[in-house]
Amino acid sequence: MLNSYRLSIAHINDTHSNFEPSPVQFNLSANQQQFTLEAHSGGYARLGYQIEQARQQAAAKQSPFIFLHGGDSFQGTLYFREFKGAANAHLLNLLRPDAMVLGNHEVDAGNTPVQAFLNRIDFPVLAGNMDLSQEDRHKTGRLYGHPMLYDFDDSTETAKVLIKPFHDTKLAIIGITLDQMRLIARPDPDTYFVNAIETTRRTIQRLHQQGIRHIIVLSHLGLDQDRELAAKVDGISLIVGGHSHTLQGELSDIGWSDIPYAETINSTPILHAGKYAETIGLAEICFDQHGKIVELIGNNYFMVDKNITVTTKDGSSADSNTAAMLVEQLFAHPCVRGAQHDEEIHAVIHTQYRPSLDAIENQILGHIPRDFVHTRLPSKHLPHGSEIAPWVSRSMYKAAKNIEPTIDFALHNAGGVRQSLNKGQLSLADVVGRILPFELPLTLYRIQGKFIIEALESAINSATNNGIMGTGAGSFPYPYGLRYFYDGKQAKGLRITQIDIYKHDHWQTLEPNKSYLGVSSSYTASGKEGYEALLHALWQHPINNQTLPEAFIDFVSQHGHLITGQLFANVHYISHRD
Repeated sequence: MLNSYRLSIAHINDTHSNFEPSPVQFNLSANQQQFTLEAHSGGYARLGYQIEQARQQAAAKQSPFIFLHGGDSFQGTLYFREFKGAANAHLLNLLRPDAMVLGNHEVDAGNTPVQAFLNRIDFPVLAGNMDLSQEDRHKTGRLYGHPMLYDFDDSTETAKVLIKPFHDTKLAIIGITLDQMRLIARPDPDTYFVNAIETTRRTIQRLHQQGIRHIIVLSHLGLDQDRELAAKVDGISLIVGGHSHTLQGELSDIGWSDIPYAETINSTPILHAGKYAETIGLAEICFDQHGKIVELIGNNYFMVDKNITVTTKDGSSADSNTAAMLVEQLFAHPCVRGAQHDEEIHAVIHTQYRPSLDAIENQILGHIPRDFVHTRLPSKHLPHGSEIAPWVSRSMYKAAKNIEPTIDFALHNAGGVRQSLNKGQLSLADVVGRILPFELPLTLYRIQGKFIIEALESAINSATNNGIMGTGAGSFPYPYGLRYFYDGKQAKGLRITQIDIYKHDHWQTLEPNKSYLGVSSSYTASGKEGYEALLHALWQHPINNQTLPEAFIDFVSQHGHLITGQLFANVHYISHRD
């Protein structure tokens, strides 16, 4: 038996159909002044180049190499809206992953799109806690028994595991996804997701009985739940994760996160690689004979072109000498690589898929006077949270008011908005491909005030893990026509300390036993992600022929001149962690 087992690994997650490079910003200092560098990073052609380089380097060192995707390939851009999962499958096949874990956005529309994706791909999708034992064997879109899906084995109550040869032993890869899937996605009713921690524990015990000790968990749980998994389950060599869009790496000197790469808990390193194919994680790993990692050298890397705009804090252009110096400084950073790309993948994107998107890109809806930042949770920099989500709620309110003039409020979840609203011309493609890519219908409902209060607190608790196991920060609520005050330090059930509704041109206290007329997306109205209290509505009616992106498009087209500043502050939030 060898004393050391080396492995080279590349990993990505939450790519969300971002096949082309994504806009990114870096913040650097020079001459005691702050500058913003706007560039584009990543995309599948650049990923392809970096993955192939890593693959060749591993081969030269005679080191095994694996490339893993941490889930959520679907949704996100016009490419998915136009081609559904077909382009995703084609381009991922060209990247040649060893495995991908099932993400929640893969099952946004049930099992049938997953089946279509599985039919097209050349690599396995792992979902070891997805229980299909009760799935209808005769239905359209059946996943049970699909050869490309490694799901839950109900006979052993363990995950089906991908086993690969590894030096003189074997390497096991277990795929584990969110067991709260039904709360945030729409799997078919006969599809279940069993406990992630218990499934992993039983699977590792079974692998140990087979003499397999080198075990990777490919996870779509998010960083917080990955930490819990590592702490509670012994014997995991490595977790490669996704879902929380966490960019690991000490990157504060270029204006990004300062989260250690390969954070280690209970001797298990955890790897995450951000979002939107902007970055790639690359690591060289050494295991001992028992499967414990004794050395890990790696990081996340941006893949940046040299078409970079450099501006000062007030938005004016930097002088050419300073700009050149800062660009040179950026590329000297160890986590910034160049824009080399794979020619074949680049050609496929731009000849087979890109032409269909160009017409939509050229439809201009209006002009946005400044950047509106989207953040899921309030922060010290943005104490009232997202600057764009309240405008999305206002657009829903306006759309509903055309049908029901007595509408009282709109309520939307942070995760339904995917990106910030950037200064300049706003195209149809920006809205339906980037900011609001989910074509969710709108739903009207009449509900008592007490259930509005309950829904708000529950959604915030879920977003912040305040006393409950949440489903991610995407549940955080952004209303229009309502304002609320949440104090996370109060007892559960008492955290909404004040809530008002805007009627007759002034704020009034919302009355618990009085009924109000609201509008939300069908996703939120169905009680997902902590919004279960909305199911207590006296009635719910879909708004026909009106989706969330359509409402925003109509609003911008008719009232875009209003989007000049921040709406009145309707989110007042005190964290339980401060």
